[in-house]
Amino acid sequence: MGNGGARPTVAELALVFFKIGNTTFGGGTPTIAALQREFVQQRKWLSGEDYGIAFSLARITPGTNVIAFCAAAGSRILGFQGAVAGALGETAPSALLALLMTQGYESWRSNPWVVAAMGATVAAVVGMMLSSVVLLVRPHLKSWLSSLRAIVITFGAFALLYWVGLSPLSIIAIAALAGLLWKEAAPA
Repeated sequence: MGNGGARPTVAELALVFFKIGNTTFGGGTPTIAALQREFVQQRKWLSGEDYGIAFSLARITPGTNVIAFCAAAGSRILGFQGAVAGALGETAPSALLALLMTQGYESWRSNPWVVAAMGATVAAVVGMMLSSVVLLVRPHLKSWLSSLRAIVITFGAFALLYWVGLSPLSIIAIAALAGLLWKEAAPA
């Protein structure tokens, strides 16, 4: 399990997924960042390492990454029941909200207030995504060498996706190889 936090009940775990799924906007990245804050930092139900593994595995699975992450994190916390609680607790409010927002947007999309609100929402989502990047990379900034490695791999992955157009799976494989070849010496 995590860093020593008390083991939750299935209902407690589902409630956290439900709360986060119902109060975060902008897709999977802000949701996963909010879950990291909740599970790793506040409740200590997951270790940072377990969080990172669940995040990495979710990124390479087909389909919706946030659902895969919720299932993986829930499974790590409470096994199969946790996986079900994670997937359902997070997706139910999101699915309903997406349906309602789509209907509302179709009805009001020419309204200047709605257009302004959508523009501001896009800007806020970009800020949340940048915050998620910082939260994910920060644990790897321990020494100048690990900091340099994290920065080079982070920006290299961005470049390979944005400018070269490689698939995420190819980039993850390249990053894993880079991590294997470029590692710090073990402390003496």
